[in-house]
Amino acid sequence: MAVLTVRNVPVEVHRALRLRAAMNGRSTEAESRDILENVVNPKQRIRMGDALAELGRRSGLTSDDFAVSGQRWAPAEPFQFE
Repeated sequence: MAVLTVRNVPVEVHRALRLRAAMNGRSTEAESRDILENVVNPKQRIRMGDALAELGRRSGLTSDDFAVSGQRWAPAEPFQFE
C-alpha cells in the first residue's frame, strides 16, 4: 500500500476530522482513508450510458429517430494543407 503524508492541515480541519473519526468509532487515519476513498470512487457515480439513455427519454427520442444512423456514410476526407 502507498503512504500519503498531508502537511499544513489547518487546526480546525484536523479537529473536525478527529471528531468525525470519533463519531464513527475509528482512528483519524482510518477516517481519512474512508473520506479519500469515497471522494475518489463514489458509490453513486454517474454512468455515462445511463445518463445518455435518460437524456433520450426526457427529450422524447424514439428508435425511429436513430434509423438514419444505420445508414452507411462515406468517411470524411482529411483536409489538405498545401
